[in-house]
Amino acid sequence: MSHMFEAKRREYTQGGLRRADLAKNPFDQFANWYDQVEAAGVTDPTAMVLATADAMGLPSQRIVLLKHLDQSGFVFYTHLASRKGRELRENPKASLLFPWHSLDRQVKVTGTVELVDLQMATDYFASRPRQSQLAAWSSAQSDVISSRQVLLDAYDRMEEQFAGTEVPMPENWGGYRVRPEAIEFWQGGEFRLHDCFRYRLQGRAWVVDRLAP
Repeated sequence: MSHMFEAKRREYTQGGLRRADLAKNPFDQFANWYDQVEAAGVTDPTAMVLATADAMGLPSQRIVLLKHLDQSGFVFYTHLASRKGRELRENPKASLLFPWHSLDRQVKVTGTVELVDLQMATDYFASRPRQSQLAAWSSAQSDVISSRQVLLDAYDRMEEQFAGTEVPMPENWGGYRVRPEAIEFWQGGEFRLHDCFRYRLQGRAWVVDRLAP
């Protein structure tokens, strides 16, 4: 079976991006774009593709949700024993991609990764819906299981175990912060003449370069 995609194309007409439009700081630029994306009603605007690689350089990707952003980086939460957790222990480098297709925009982040402190992770876990807390206890993320029923049975056991009490954060659950070394802002343009600017950390200052599309 084969599919032909050569003729699948459209023009990107949402407008351009000029150096004068950019904030001096990439975090402020991200916040500006995020506010516009949210105002436009983009579905799951915090969804980002997380790319990691193991010690041998084999890459893998998955979608996670951005939960916190400040001048030190982008934070997400997950099972520490999952595939992504294992790979980040072996190779603490990662890339994030925000695919805001409906506005013809992408933001790519590359940098080093570190665990957030225990208190920050605990506070966030406590803020999650109880069902999500129980699910975190129920799933050995990335492990092979024989059926969905295994998950449902584990969830029922956790629901019974923590009945009438607060659900504590599992020991193998926590948060990661991606500390950016570079952040790229891509805006689609007509005739494939897209606009792309990269903020690159040089010492303590951010240097901005325009990249050819």
